[in-house]
Amino acid sequence: MSDLSNAAKVGLMTIALTVALVFGYRYVSRETGTSAGYSVWASLPDVTGVAPRSRVMISGVQVGVVEKIGLVDGKPRVDLRMKPEFPLYEDATIGKRATSFIGEHFIVLTPGSEGTPKIPDGGEITHRMQEVNFDSLQTQMRDILLDVKDVTKAVRATVGSDQGQKRLESILDNLASLTETLNATVKENRQSVHDTIEDAHRITAATAPELKEILANVKQVTAEIRDLTTKGEGEKPTGELRKTIERFDRASTSLESFLGHADRVAARIDEGKGTVGRLTKDDALINEVEDVVEGVGDFVKGVKKTQTIVGLRGDYNFLANTVKSYVSLRLQPNEDKYYLVELVNDPRGKVNIEQIDVDTSFLNCSGDHREIRTTTTNAFRFTFQFAKRLGPFTGRFGVRESTGGIGVDWHVLDDRLELSQDLFGFGEQVTPRWRLALSYEFVRSLWLLGGVDNVLSSERRDYFFGLSLRFNDEDLKSILPFAPGVSSGGR
Repeated sequence: MSDLSNAAKVGLMTIALTVALVFGYRYVSRETGTSAGYSVWASLPDVTGVAPRSRVMISGVQVGVVEKIGLVDGKPRVDLRMKPEFPLYEDATIGKRATSFIGEHFIVLTPGSEGTPKIPDGGEITHRMQEVNFDSLQTQMRDILLDVKDVTKAVRATVGSDQGQKRLESILDNLASLTETLNATVKENRQSVHDTIEDAHRITAATAPELKEILANVKQVTAEIRDLTTKGEGEKPTGELRKTIERFDRASTSLESFLGHADRVAARIDEGKGTVGRLTKDDALINEVEDVVEGVGDFVKGVKKTQTIVGLRGDYNFLANTVKSYVSLRLQPNEDKYYLVELVNDPRGKVNIEQIDVDTSFLNCSGDHREIRTTTTNAFRFTFQFAKRLGPFTGRFGVRESTGGIGVDWHVLDDRLELSQDLFGFGEQVTPRWRLALSYEFVRSLWLLGGVDNVLSSERRDYFFGLSLRFNDEDLKSILPFAPGVSSGGR
């Protein structure tokens, strides 16, 4: 009976241990709780260290196991068995992590965002985590160690040599000297720094009322600016700011309209419409405009360099006891030539000679005879001559005092002394008028002159003395565009 009792005890103990082992295995098994779960799968670039029945973790909590590992189209595939209480969503991610340095890995997941569709049973996890493995860490550590080794070599080569040690000693000596100098400077200026702080304290204490007044003024100004910029009824700024904004708004509207008009004008020009548009598109028209502009430029250059010399002259004739007046304009496009236009008032008048042939048949007088009548009229005389200079001589040709004439001028003493002679008056008398004059510029632009008129005629010969004013009037160039013949002659 005792033997049976012992056998019964042994049997009961065996049954109890078996039950305990079953429940213990069920408790510690990685597959516990996944029997009623769901399956998902994913493709990973590398599953080294991951084995079947490996854990699947989310934030350190086991949520499943690796059910199967295989190759599909040459890529590793991992099938997972998930616990039903841990759903996965479409943006879930998968990766692997190492449990230790010996190479064992497990699968890690992120569940994704709630509100997105769930991954169904048998579905695929398409997103992968950025993995950091020990191999990459080892490679980075190796590169870092190599860099450190290079740095230590450079430091050793620099400091370890005799020259490097001398440099280091020099640097330390300079640092010690600088420290001593800085310490001495601080000691020497300690009292000055103290006095400066005391002066600043006294100044701030003395100006405290002024500072309060300044702060009060600033506060008042800010209040006025706030009142100026605050919005009143209808959410519109009040006061002067509102008027300024309204003016700015009107100006911006006008600017917008102007820009729109400018865009339309630019479009017409780009299409070649209108005068400006045709000017930008028509090559022949452009060439014509360029020719016109070039001609205008040449004309303006000619006018610009033309000198307009005005002359005012008065002569006193001793024998006739009269004063003769001249007003002249010399248009000089170049240094060696000019055009002379002159108006003369001669009190002795203009002499006209008229020849009349008379046929008579009276009793006491028969036959033909000729009458020559000389008449003098009180009329102005004019001069228009072209002058050309060759060295110190200037020759003139044209009309002289309303008759044909020629003249020669001789210039000496830097053109301040002139000897002039004119031959004109052909047909007025038996002999032409020959006039000699000597002029001297004793003051700038003011000439003193004298001479003999009608040298060849003893009856009409006279002596004169006078003054002449000559100056270059730049304002008269404005009338030259109305005298194109003069400007063209200057070229």
